[in-house]
Amino acid sequence: MDYQLLLLTIGVSFILAIIAAPLLIPLLRRLKFGQQVRDDGPQSHLKKAGTPTMGGVVIILAFTLSFLKFSVINTDFYVMLVATLGFGLIGFLDDYIKIVFKRSLGLTARQKLVGQLLFAAIMCVLLIQNGHSTAIHVPGTSFSFDWGGWFYYPFIVIMMLAISNAVNFTDGVDGLLSGVSAIAFAAFALVAMQATSLSAAVCAAAMIGAVLGFLVFNAHPAKVFMGDTGSLGIGGAIGAIAIVTKTELLFLVIGGVFVIEMLSVVLQVASFKTRGKRIFKMSPIHHHFELSGWSEWRVVITFWLVSIVLAGIGLYLNKGL
Repeated sequence: MDYQLLLLTIGVSFILAIIAAPLLIPLLRRLKFGQQVRDDGPQSHLKKAGTPTMGGVVIILAFTLSFLKFSVINTDFYVMLVATLGFGLIGFLDDYIKIVFKRSLGLTARQKLVGQLLFAAIMCVLLIQNGHSTAIHVPGTSFSFDWGGWFYYPFIVIMMLAISNAVNFTDGVDGLLSGVSAIAFAAFALVAMQATSLSAAVCAAAMIGAVLGFLVFNAHPAKVFMGDTGSLGIGGAIGAIAIVTKTELLFLVIGGVFVIEMLSVVLQVASFKTRGKRIFKMSPIHHHFELSGWSEWRVVITFWLVSIVLAGIGLYLNKGL
């Protein structure tokens, strides 16, 4: 595996994001593509109203150009490109409708689901044509099980929906998702190198550079938000990398912060509907800590540190595969 190629990919993607963001932010301001802030959220977020959103276009652009330039062209390449651009497109449409048509919910839940199912299905078709293994490995062990395509591909579809939404839930504090995703992509780049999947390693590297470049403008106080364009695109990319490297279950560890964020929402909703009581002051869980008195920086740094620990555990477990 060519480490210099991966470093070059990270560098180029980072520079592209650094160049693109200052050009896009003023345009978003002129178009009045500003963030709408929830009234029931942390009061400190109210001052963020009007901050340009849909900045995920920067991430998608920097990623795509560097990925096209440095990746080998094979089936895995197309799977990851479809996942990233497809899910990113769903996010873009959601952001666009929210902002332009002043609809707070953007796409309906059904419309989002149909779009996600469509691109996940395209991924499955590509994987089937390439003779993708349907075995699922248990991290940290030599054990694997293969229930065949009738189980595996529906599992893949559900996995892509769950990951993209879990990543989307993580976006809500300045710099949180940018940093957590960069750490997860770094771990998966190492996983891909171990699996000798150059296209997956380059995909992860391109995303590392893109999100770090975006983080320069997204760190607190954020000059721009990524919106669903960025969060769903990131989710699509990281899910696809886990699939093509055959480390589907390893995502539960490396992407543990995303899993925790999603579980906090599920538990909150389930508890309120069944008991009429909330478990957290607000979900996703990063808002719970904000409402408990934590500063945004404390939340972000803590979640980054947790991500680093989980990434390390994931890489350790991967050696047992």
